[in-house]
Amino acid sequence: MKKIIFFLITFLLAFSQLGVNTGKAVMPQKTICIDAGHQAKQNLGKEPISPGSKILKTKVSSGTQGIATKKPEYKLNLEVSLKLRDALQKNGYKVYMVRTSHNVNISNVQRANYCNKSKANLSIRIHADGSTNKSVQGLTVLYPTGKSTTKVNKTSKKAAEYVLYDLIKTTKAKKGYGTGLMPRSDLTGFNWSTTPVILVEMGFMSNAAEDRKLSAASYQNQLVYGMTSGIERYFR
Repeated sequence: MKKIIFFLITFLLAFSQLGVNTGKAVMPQKTICIDAGHQAKQNLGKEPISPGSKILKTKVSSGTQGIATKKPEYKLNLEVSLKLRDALQKNGYKVYMVRTSHNVNISNVQRANYCNKSKANLSIRIHADGSTNKSVQGLTVLYPTGKSTTKVNKTSKKAAEYVLYDLIKTTKAKKGYGTGLMPRSDLTGFNWSTTPVILVEMGFMSNAAEDRKLSAASYQNQLVYGMTSGIERYFR
């Protein structure tokens, strides 16, 4: 009888511990949507710059190309985007990729809608810059300020600030266009977004030194670390 009572008490204690509330809130998994800019072949068809707009823009432009490496921007964008995906997944994020190959035909409206459907907590567009002035260099983070994105403009700017800060801290790159932050209301990929969204211009491929640096695995890892750190701080 004593043995039965002993085992009964042990069972009840073990069972009750399963339901103990530690007081620690379990954070829901965050979702990131990554859009590696451009693709192997541009699409010169037109689409509305924002919902209901009569202004039309090219669906997907060709992007720029490395002046020293001759690497097309679309290849660089995907290289970094795949590394960013892996880093974010390691940190527990759920990640959606707009593209994982070059031979696709996805317009900027379709890219934004893909991220919208994924219900991303943050969408990040990966690009590189180009200029006719070959001495220009620097890293810039863009965020939306359009009328169609009023619900996400404030949070997008906040994400852009965090990501820019950590990118500059990690890479020691110059800030592009003065402050390194750039508001935009004329980008289709922004204007169709219903999720907080930022666009990272990683550097100028028209600058020989920066172009070579952007293709170096070590520098790409720094870019990924900076973006990941900024995203972590944004969500905290």
